[in-house]
Amino acid sequence: MEKVLDFLTDLSVNNNREWFQANKKRYDESREKVLFLTEVLINEIRKFDSTIPVLPPKDCVFRIFRDVRFSKDKRPYKTNFGAYITKGGRKGMYAGYYFHIDPAGSFAGGGVYMPPAEQLRAIRNYLAINGAEFLELIESKNFKKTFPEMYEDKLKTAPKGFPKDHEFIDLLRYKSFAFSGGINNSQISSDKLIENIVNSFKQLQPVNAMLNDALADM
Repeated sequence: MEKVLDFLTDLSVNNNREWFQANKKRYDESREKVLFLTEVLINEIRKFDSTIPVLPPKDCVFRIFRDVRFSKDKRPYKTNFGAYITKGGRKGMYAGYYFHIDPAGSFAGGGVYMPPAEQLRAIRNYLAINGAEFLELIESKNFKKTFPEMYEDKLKTAPKGFPKDHEFIDLLRYKSFAFSGGINNSQISSDKLIENIVNSFKQLQPVNAMLNDALADM
């Protein structure tokens, strides 16, 4: 994956259409490597998570082209590759597994990131009842070692419909239930990359299972 990092590094300082077109072959080669990695990860995840179907890798890998229509940042390309593996691929509404390759900071993680209101409400209703079990999973020593970061975006007060003194109110205030652990550039280029990512995802599977239980009737 070293050539992927090199391409992304060069793209970050040449983020324009002329350079991209001149280096289209490098982009295509990098994307093929990411698609292959995604395919391998899908097959490995399916060994311990039966909810993941056979997925075309291209349905999981995000486009490198940025939507600049409503953004002040007019750079046309992302400077990373990312893939989200879950039922429905990158557009799926379920908890899943994500990896992100970026010279400035790669990581593996997953869960549910910024769900729409209806899904978020379903997760909160579920965790209001099953919060103790969920906290036991995400606060375990092994999980925290693998995923030291939970996406820290939450309400300042109790969400609508929940009392401020609810026993799991701090958990219910979150707007995302997403977790990540960093991968340095030497690890990205290591021949143990797949093994390390798969081991991380195995830690995440019980958490995803609970989140998907919450979304089962959506």
